Order: sequence, then structure tokens, then C-alpha cells
Amino acid sequence: MGGIRFYILHMPERLISAIRDIPDFPKKGILFKDISPILSDPSLLQLAIDLLTDTVKDKQIDKVVGIDARGFIFAAPVALKLKAGFIPVRKEGKLPWKTFNEAYTLEYGKNTVEIHQDAITPGDNVLLIDDLLATGGTACAAVKLINKLGANLINVSFLIELDELKGRNKIDAPVTSIIHY
Repeated sequence: MGGIRFYILHMPERLISAIRDIPDFPKKGILFKDISPILSDPSLLQLAIDLLTDTVKDKQIDKVVGIDARGFIFAAPVALKLKAGFIPVRKEGKLPWKTFNEAYTLEYGKNTVEIHQDAITPGDNVLLIDDLLATGGTACAAVKLINKLGANLINVSFLIELDELKGRNKIDAPVTSIIHY
């Protein structure tokens, strides 16, 4: 147990130290958490993927859903590690097949996301991944799309969570975040 506790408490510190704060991006008043340094370092990227995969250890996952766009970076390799399929949830108009869509608001605007209508088979065990949980709008929309397809949503996993914004309270599913601010 001591080894696992050390892993949970100390490994994210390596990731935290690599994240840059960018003030007033993408608009004034937003403090953007830039994960580019994690992505450019193979050992940090691997650590992020391993920690996100561990959020569903000992669970059978059939599909890993990634949210456009930074969620894709983590969801596809997690899907490979879990021997599961990868499903993109994309911004409106980006998917070429029949879709379901869900509109939502976020801290600096409105948007709509979509999923292919045949992306998930009813009863599939699904893990949803994104890079950051802020107000929860995007994740809530993705959860609604996954539920519309009849999946068993096992977990919603984030690399980063901005606790003050209380986004997890809006998500009707188990939520796990690796890093908390």
C-alpha cells in the first residue's frame, strides 16, 4: 500500500512542475494551463497516459472517448493501453457521418459537440478523457452523448481539474482528476 500511496502523491508533482500558466488566454481573465511542456517530454507524456489509464485499473473498458482536441492526445494512447477502441467527440461539423450533438456553455463562450451515432454499442463500458475540467460544460455534453448511445460510463478522467470552478458537481458520472488546482 505504501508504494501505491507514494505513486499517487508524488508522481503528479513531475507533471505539475511542467505546466505553464498563461494569463489572459484565450481571453482576458482566463488563466490557461498550458500542457505543451508535458507533451514535448516523452517521460512526462508517458506518465500522464499511465496515470489516466490507472483511473480505471481492474475495469473492463470497451471504448475510450476523447474530447476535441486536447482530450484526443491522451485518449488514443490510453485506448491502446486498455486494448479498447478510441472514439472522438468533436466540435460541430467536424465528423463526416451521422451524428448526435449536444450544445453547452463554457467559461468563455458557447459550443456544440458531436459523436457518430454508431460509435458506441449499447452496453459498452466507456472511459471519457479530457485534459482539463473547468466549469464542466464540455464534459457534461460529452456525458449526455455517451448516455444517449446507451453506454455504461465507467469514469470521466481528467489530467487537470480547477477545483474552484466545481465542474465535477455538474457531471453525472464518477470523476477522477490527476492534478488539482
